[in-house]
Amino acid sequence: MTAHRKLIRRTALAVTAGAAALVLAACGGGGHDMGSMNSDSSASATASAKAGDHNDQDVSFAKEMIQHHRQAIEMADLAADRASAQEVKDLATKIKGAQDPEIKTMSGWLTSWGEEVPADMSGMEGHDMGDMSSDMPGMMSSEDMDKLEKASGAEFDKMFLEMMVKHHEGAVEMANTQKAEGKYGAAVKLADAVITAQTAEIEQMNKMLDKS
Repeated sequence: MTAHRKLIRRTALAVTAGAAALVLAACGGGGHDMGSMNSDSSASATASAKAGDHNDQDVSFAKEMIQHHRQAIEMADLAADRASAQEVKDLATKIKGAQDPEIKTMSGWLTSWGEEVPADMSGMEGHDMGDMSSDMPGMMSSEDMDKLEKASGAEFDKMFLEMMVKHHEGAVEMANTQKAEGKYGAAVKLADAVITAQTAEIEQMNKMLDKS
């Protein structure tokens, strides 16, 4: 009888130990899987944060440069119709060709950041772009735009070049601020590209003015 009881006890202990081992294995496995999931999720979140890491300067740069570019394109469209020199027309086409895609790029950033893309005020009656002209360097006033629209021939060419030099200088200033204070890598690269391209165009326009 005693031997029988010992056998039952040993069997019970073996079953209990086996069950405990199964539970531990299950918990261990589950814990490992959760750890992996958390690790993967954390790594993914970190990568996502780096890809979209931006600050207030990046938002301001995108919003303001979109408006700045829009006015440059408006001026370029006027030059396509009114400029007398082919060199001026070609420059206007080049400016529009470069800045139009940049507007789309910056609009995409703002949308991805949950920010509003500024309403397109260019081309409206009186060329009223609100207070943007006073807030951003190089922006033309509505009066400036009206004068440009009314000019023609060589007078237009000279006025367009002088205004666009000032406009580009403002864009370069804004881009330098972005390079110094911005955080979003793609925006800083765009600022660098703006500085390079528009500085070269300023030199080109100044040479054209010297010849006029």
